[in-house]
Amino acid sequence: MFILGIESSCDETAASVVEASREGVLTVRSDVVASQVETHRLWGGVVPELAGRAHAEAISNVTRQALAEADVPLSALSCIAVTNRPGLIGALLVGVNFAKGLALSRGIPLVPVDHVHAHIAAASLLPDPPKPPYLAFAVSGGHTTLFRVDSPTDYTELGATRDDAAGEAFDKVGRVIGLPYPAGAAMDRLASEGDPAAFRFPSPAVPGRGFDLSFSGLKTAALNAVNSARQRGEEVSPADLAASFTAAAVGGLAERAREALRETGVRTVVLAGGVAANTHLRAAFETLCRESGARLCLPPPSLCGDNGAMAAAEGYFQFSAGVRADETLNACAN
Repeated sequence: MFILGIESSCDETAASVVEASREGVLTVRSDVVASQVETHRLWGGVVPELAGRAHAEAISNVTRQALAEADVPLSALSCIAVTNRPGLIGALLVGVNFAKGLALSRGIPLVPVDHVHAHIAAASLLPDPPKPPYLAFAVSGGHTTLFRVDSPTDYTELGATRDDAAGEAFDKVGRVIGLPYPAGAAMDRLASEGDPAAFRFPSPAVPGRGFDLSFSGLKTAALNAVNSARQRGEEVSPADLAASFTAAAVGGLAERAREALRETGVRTVVLAGGVAANTHLRAAFETLCRESGARLCLPPPSLCGDNGAMAAAEGYFQFSAGVRADETLNACAN
């Protein structure tokens, strides 16, 4: 069977065709992404109104290209999966309404997809996908959530950020030290050049029982370090600040994963989402899983950011579980 996945939750217009074998093996036949980075870079962050307009302009061509590259006609599709939550409401509405129109006009089943779960489903596209139960950490610009996954459609939230997401914190700190939006990749490279012990920043792991995180304190501490130095007529080393901030952020995430492995007894970890492309975070989780005797499943960087293949993969699981939507399907920001 073939699944068309459509993703438009933030600033990437994406479509992908994923093939599912009778045994449930998923193969990406095409994956097309139209990025809006250059548009939003002018403003230092995503402008929702501009994002929605850009999606409307790109979605038809992106979907057409994905079908062409996969060499799969609309008539061969078993379902259309579309991200309808969470995300920017205007951006989501473009994808949802486009998918509804396409599905209704061709009589193709429509499947709604949760964006955060889709990030985790990207691991199912690996040659050796994870087998439940496993722990899944979705770490991105808008979300930082730890789940226990007992089946592809059975998620239990163990912990989450109480305020800022990890990726948002990386972007804001990067902007203060002069890095262009989005700052995540540049912060990753710069951190490799600095001293991670140059600044003592608080861990985002919330003290006490549970697996929650808070990045607002860490972000504020980093911003205060920059502002205090400038008030004294000094400049901080961008590399040292990036390295110290990265060490604190990565350390807190790894600490929560270590505690969850210990308390649940689960022996597989999935790390997913845009921030999962960070080389320091990947290295920390590789070390953690090696020391804990657990298996680590890491999607390639191309499947960490927003993409249609992850929506199609999650759509396959939901479709197999009998989930369907009709023309009343709506978008939900939260």
